Amino acid sequence: VQFLKKWVYPYIKYPDSAIRNGIEGRVIAEFIVGSDGKVRDVEIVRGLDDEIDAQVVKVIMASPKWKPAILRGKEVSVRVSVPVEFKLSKSGSLKIKK
Repeated sequence: VQFLKKWVYPYIKYPDSAIRNGIEGRVIAEFIVGSDGKVRDVEIVRGLDDEIDAQVVKVIMASPKWKPAILRGKEVSVRVSVPVEFKLSKSGSLKIKK
């Protein structure tokens, strides 16, 4: 949740074409956080629109390093899944779902 509030929602851009077409909903993205903390292999497992999906991938790929997962005292890679909500407000901009 902190990743969404502090990184994804502040930096994601709701594509103009998606706003014009009234596209709303949830994108589910999965990615690997490597044992070095770097994000890689971002993929959309449930998408809404090509432009929206591309924005989600772009913002997640640009995210800062994460704390790697720890298993038996050793840093390991882990697959993460996050839902990103796209909801239009009356002003036609991205509204963050809390």
